[in-house]
Amino acid sequence: MNTKLNKSDYWLIGIYFFLSWLFTTTDYYFEGNAKTIEMIVDAPVQLVVTLFMLYIFMYYLIPKYLVENKNYWMFFSLSLLTLIALGGIDVLILQWTGGNQFGSMLKKPIHFIYKSIATASNNIALLFGILLTKKFYESQIAMVSMEEKRRENELKMLRSQIDPHFLFNNLNTLDALIDTDTQACKTYIQRLSKLYRYLIQTKDAEVMPLEEEMQWVQHYIYLIETRFKKDYQFHIAISQDLSGFYIPTGALQLALENVVKHNHATDNQYVEASIQFAADQICIRNNKTIKKNTDSLGTGLKNLKARYQLLSDKQIEIEENDHSFQICLPLLTLSTDS
Repeated sequence: MNTKLNKSDYWLIGIYFFLSWLFTTTDYYFEGNAKTIEMIVDAPVQLVVTLFMLYIFMYYLIPKYLVENKNYWMFFSLSLLTLIALGGIDVLILQWTGGNQFGSMLKKPIHFIYKSIATASNNIALLFGILLTKKFYESQIAMVSMEEKRRENELKMLRSQIDPHFLFNNLNTLDALIDTDTQACKTYIQRLSKLYRYLIQTKDAEVMPLEEEMQWVQHYIYLIETRFKKDYQFHIAISQDLSGFYIPTGALQLALENVVKHNHATDNQYVEASIQFAADQICIRNNKTIKKNTDSLGTGLKNLKARYQLLSDKQIEIEENDHSFQICLPLLTLSTDS
């Protein structure tokens, strides 16, 4: 917590001392027996002594012994000495303006120390409490702002990892088509350009409407089926209204990419995957076949889990056995709170 005073703190201190002076002089006026010197001197002395104590606490004692060194015993000892010293000055001046002799107070050192601590604490307690409360809430607001920026930066970093991975896989696909089917290659390039247009349009979006992501995924499925023919078959079994639901941008593509990356069709078995809507989730399920020997770029499901952690308190669910693999992606809704 930053304890240094800022412009708004000084405004607050000014308002506090104005009201304090107003109440003090009004109290003296209604008492009727206060001397003129008391009304003139007491309030400014209280102001100076309180400001001095405030600066000692805010710029020296708290930063040095609480924030930096965590030396609570030294903080307590020096705070007590500060209250005695500055409170004693205030007590002696009050004695003088009230027409009393210093000697009568100093002859009783224990009483003088008690009076000094009580006077100093009374002068600074309310203002000190108000300032510390203000500083606390300012620090909380700053922490929330920093956390939001951190989350935003991490999300952008994670999103940036998706695009190179996506390009890497599709260049391999294009390479496989270019010498075998020129027309299919042209169609593939057209589809790929549409997908990259979508990526460019959504590059700064953490989430997208599920309806739009489903349209994007259908283009992606076309690219997979074009390259691998019947090796991979995808079924979309969703008839529900998807409006109002959101999903991390590119999450479905990552889930389908995981299917292609880790499964390979055989002569007797192709890779079959289905996309289904289940309550507040969308699930991608595939049969398990021979695992490909591929070098992972370190994104995939780990990336997806990290993005969900940053966006919400929901987690993806994975069910796996010897024959099938299923990943369920929680659907998100946008908060309407202001």
